[in-house]
Amino acid sequence: MTFYRLILMLLLPFLLMGAGWRRLRGRAVGGEIAERLALRSGSRDRPLWLHGASNGEITSARWLVEEILARDPSLRILISCNNPTARQMVRGWGIPRTEAVLAPWDTLGATRRFLARWQPRALLVLENELWPERIASCAANGIPVLAIGARLSEGSARNWRRVAPALLRRTLARIDWLSAQDEESERRFVAAGLPRERLGPRLVLKAGVRPAAVEPPFPAPPRARCLLAASTHEGEDEPVLDAFLAARHLFDLLVIAPRHPRRGPEIAGLASARGLRASLRSRGEPPDAPVYVADSLGEMALWYRLCGTTFIGGTLAPRGGHTPFEPMEAGSALIHGPSVHNFAEIFATLDRMGAALSVAGPLELASTLADLGPQQQEALTAAARRLPRSADPEPILSALARLTSRP
Repeated sequence: MTFYRLILMLLLPFLLMGAGWRRLRGRAVGGEIAERLALRSGSRDRPLWLHGASNGEITSARWLVEEILARDPSLRILISCNNPTARQMVRGWGIPRTEAVLAPWDTLGATRRFLARWQPRALLVLENELWPERIASCAANGIPVLAIGARLSEGSARNWRRVAPALLRRTLARIDWLSAQDEESERRFVAAGLPRERLGPRLVLKAGVRPAAVEPPFPAPPRARCLLAASTHEGEDEPVLDAFLAARHLFDLLVIAPRHPRRGPEIAGLASARGLRASLRSRGEPPDAPVYVADSLGEMALWYRLCGTTFIGGTLAPRGGHTPFEPMEAGSALIHGPSVHNFAEIFATLDRMGAALSVAGPLELASTLADLGPQQQEALTAAARRLPRSADPEPILSALARLTSRP
């Protein structure tokens, strides 16, 4: 732990310079450094502290936040995240008794100040946000730590074994309760040092997400003729646009919702280079073009409801894929690339049951879309409806009640 603290102390000037550089470029948000260093005062009403990395992780836990608040009318929840867009998104939800902040950097000083100012009654960490200092300081202060939907890929486990196996072992030993996302993650956590008796039932948080029953924000072609590229990363928009061109006989509208909304103008330029007009949601432009760039936050439910087919981003780029649960729940046919390790089990099940189409690369994406007719769309969505998908909050609530009631 001493070596880890030394590394973070050496990194701190670079983190500060990065924040200063973002400010110079006009991309900073007010109070970023103060929140990262936990220099702002907090509430001492002992909130429950929930931490997730970014938009996707925190959105996946919204149903859990609402369930916890409904069970205890006196409780407040402090939600921390790693980027300003996620903080803005949570504040936009307007959920009573919640507060959103940027997470403190994982230095000893920032973590200690954060805990002293907020005095949380427990920490819930989502997926793979296992920051050693944060967890060690909570343990030292008698604050229970619960890991929800935790994930440890083979690559991450291998890197930990190479660089700091003892640090991971000590970090896992300080976690009071852990619900793994899948069987393989569960096995890796135990092998890396998590006491087996602290394992809870497996849980995929995103399985609990239910897209809102919202109406499309504008008149659109029939749903079967609308294609969505959801949460795309750099390098994926070009093949999606090329595939859309190959399937123009089947699709009238392509909605591209980039993982990072700031890439909206760049994507519009890629469309223009292919002779496709594009409108941008962020500019309030009318959706009168064949490509609509949904460079906004918190509106994915709109696009899932609007489009009868969804290509899941992060699966052509080596990102491990994003959630299939929300488009599946919205009745949108699923297509994905080969990089699916973030949701390996569910994608394997979807493919096996004929509830999703897997493509090996850009060329196959184009040919698959060009052959995808309304009957196959209906067959995919019908198969997806047969999959059991639920996320039970009871094990989390029971563990939380037990751990926070300890003397």
